[in-house]
Amino acid sequence: MQAIIDTYTTMFIHQADNWTNFVWDKDKISDKLMQVMQALGYMHGRLSMLGFEEQLKATAESITAEIVSTSQIEGIKLKTNSVRSSVARRLGVPADGVAESISHDVEGIVTVELDATHNYSQPLTHERLFNWHNELFPIDRRKHYQIDIGQYRTHGMQVVSGNMGRERVHYQAPEAKRVPQEMEIFLNWYNDETIASPLKAAIAHFWFVCIHPFDDGNGRLARALSDNLLARFEGSQLRYYSMSHQILVDRDMYYRELECAQRGNGDITDWIIWFLSALLKAIQSSDSVIGNVLQKTYFWQLHADAPCSKRQKDILNMYLSGYDGKLTAKNWAKLAEVSMDTANRDIADLVQKGLLRAVQGKVRNVAYLPCFEVNDGIPFENIQLIEENHHTYISMMYQGKAYREQLTEGDLQSLKQEERTLRDLAYKYFAYLVVI
Repeated sequence: MQAIIDTYTTMFIHQADNWTNFVWDKDKISDKLMQVMQALGYMHGRLSMLGFEEQLKATAESITAEIVSTSQIEGIKLKTNSVRSSVARRLGVPADGVAESISHDVEGIVTVELDATHNYSQPLTHERLFNWHNELFPIDRRKHYQIDIGQYRTHGMQVVSGNMGRERVHYQAPEAKRVPQEMEIFLNWYNDETIASPLKAAIAHFWFVCIHPFDDGNGRLARALSDNLLARFEGSQLRYYSMSHQILVDRDMYYRELECAQRGNGDITDWIIWFLSALLKAIQSSDSVIGNVLQKTYFWQLHADAPCSKRQKDILNMYLSGYDGKLTAKNWAKLAEVSMDTANRDIADLVQKGLLRAVQGKVRNVAYLPCFEVNDGIPFENIQLIEENHHTYISMMYQGKAYREQLTEGDLQSLKQEERTLRDLAYKYFAYLVVI
């Protein structure tokens, strides 16, 4: 941890003349930028195996993760199912799991994220930003906020941590009277369509939080702006990765890199490298989102002839979407809000129809797993696990071509506990190649 910095003798970046003439070392960032481009190419190649409906489902999952994570970075916890329901409804795709009530907090941030990503070609204006800010702070709760909403701040702003008497000022934003002009300069640069690159998303994120134009919500809006520019660069409304989720994973370093650059001399090389590294990890993590959609698509195609009730489909989809808990009668009863007898009947019916199988070796609290195997078998070869960048992948050969998918933590634990076999997981992760 760095020593406490004397804020009265250290210059903040905006206190320098022409402070927005940022510089960076092109040689240092070129390799990282190339890696990002290659990862995007690989991701879009995998997406070619998905139909448009499946792509929308993957988008719904990614945007859900983005909204939950960008809120959690600020200490705001939203219910994932509630966010997923709102996003799915807006995108016109079925929502997985049991429907939950959707609060105004959720609807507001969903509105911001979807406007940023779906309307990426529209110019960014003061009014559009004000509308986004209004959405972050619902009208029915504004009596709880002691801030200006839907307008730029009218007083000074400091980012402070620590107990009273031992506060540390991490950053002091430009004076309020400077904000309108600073934002005018920022918006003119932002809307320049001759500049399009993930590099621009990194610069915009940093520039916006340096101005810190609003009393609150600047971090969430900065991340929405990054998503907007990335969507513009890719030329697509469909999103398959969550930058905010990766920032949440490495939140301490995120704030540290921002603070170092905000106290620097205008050279933002280190910040750009950190941002692009986080973006690369986010894109690589899209493997699990895309793989999950492919798994669900295959599962329901495999069992298309097996009649299921809506409740059974809803709960199964929750597990297929990555619900952390084990599939037991107790958890089923809780999620579906039914009695244990009803839960046991639901599960027994699915076992009889071949959609579920019991994990062997347990007498009480029996757990079940979705069945992905087919009767005639699929010739997968060289099935193995690969460790790479702190992730575990399952790989195999099919028809002379190598494939791999990132294992979820739940599947990895099931494998270690001998609840699943590598062959079983190969069916789960790769059988879609035969069906789709």
